[in-house]
Amino acid sequence: MIPLVAQVKKSLFVRLLLIFGITLVLFFIIISLSLQAITEDSITVEAIPDYFTRNIDTIIEDLGAPPDLTDALRLANELDWTINIHNPIMRWSSDPENRLNVDISEFSQTLTNDAEVRTVNNEDIILVERGGYAIYLYPRATNNSSFNYVILYIGFALAALVLFINYFMVNKLLDPVRLLRKGANRIEKGDLSFRVKSNRQDELGELTESINHMADSLQSMLEAKRQLLMAISHELRTPITKAKLRLEFMPASEEREQLREDIDEIDLLISDLLEAERLNNEHAVLVAEPVQFAEFVRSVAEQFESYEGGLEIVTPADDEEFHLDKLRVRLLITNLLNNGMRHGEEKSILIRVSFDDDRGILEVIDHGEGISEKHLSQISEPFYRADSSRQRNTGGFGLGLYLCRLIAEAHGGNLVIKSKLGEGTHLTVNLPRHPLRSKPE
Repeated sequence: MIPLVAQVKKSLFVRLLLIFGITLVLFFIIISLSLQAITEDSITVEAIPDYFTRNIDTIIEDLGAPPDLTDALRLANELDWTINIHNPIMRWSSDPENRLNVDISEFSQTLTNDAEVRTVNNEDIILVERGGYAIYLYPRATNNSSFNYVILYIGFALAALVLFINYFMVNKLLDPVRLLRKGANRIEKGDLSFRVKSNRQDELGELTESINHMADSLQSMLEAKRQLLMAISHELRTPITKAKLRLEFMPASEEREQLREDIDEIDLLISDLLEAERLNNEHAVLVAEPVQFAEFVRSVAEQFESYEGGLEIVTPADDEEFHLDKLRVRLLITNLLNNGMRHGEEKSILIRVSFDDDRGILEVIDHGEGISEKHLSQISEPFYRADSSRQRNTGGFGLGLYLCRLIAEAHGGNLVIKSKLGEGTHLTVNLPRHPLRSKPE
């Protein structure tokens, strides 16, 4: 007995099989009992009372000789019986349905000289032959259809109750599946610190442990990758600095300027990589300081007034104070504007600031080439570019929007990207008044 209980606890399949097996048996029992009750009670026929057999002569005399059909109908209604009267030229019955075929009845016992009990369909009837008439008498059937409906309703109610209990048990049994789905969604979104809690010992418990171990392994690998990337980036700074120093001693030429641009581009890439890894760390702390939000956005945007398509800056009349990491928010605004100018096809760019409760909203809207819908979900991922064939001098490294998203999320906000191919891109950043992870300047 104990090994069976242990097997049931450890096997989800055995429990499901047990639940559905019990449900099937209960359904079979309920349906069988309901059908049996309906079949047995659908038509109830009363046995012939003794006083009928003892007083049959009196009953027949009430009918008259020859029998009066009016008196026969009255007597049938009073007794709640069926009366059939037959002779060679007439066949009459008080019951239009005439449910029994009295012609095939068989002799059972004698009552009087002209009366006997006969049997048809396992039911007793009385036959009286008098004055050339054959008079058959038998009880009317009592139709218990209302009782049948009650039985049917009770059966349905019991079946529904069994189904409800079945659903409740299966729903309870599959609770860990919902926890696993929630955990998988959290891990998919990058929350590798999330672990699914479960004390189950069956297959779902084993699956939960596997997912938690997988999250542990992914977290370890990503942390190792992050540490390696930051170490390499730091180490690359030394040769980059030496290259810049040697570049100053080279004679002025076009090759020297091209080399300077390449070195600056590599330096910018390393800076972006380091900043991305710092912001990716959940323990990273922002250096927050009070700023007038709209004024700060305008001061950064005005540095790009040389853009040929033109910038339109819209800010509210009443500014509000926010606590932000100025260096990182400046980088966010700069990247948004660079992205708009790079893909804006020299058309006007709108920069709009607004406030909603305790949140500041920054919108950058261009009317350029736009982004295909299939790329929108990945465009803010690192090193992702919608057009893989685009050159780096026009398409960038694929880190700009990634950094914008990280900066917004580090402040407790988010980045929303809407775009249509050929119509332009609408970038929206909303930031809280106070960042989630910050320290005073």
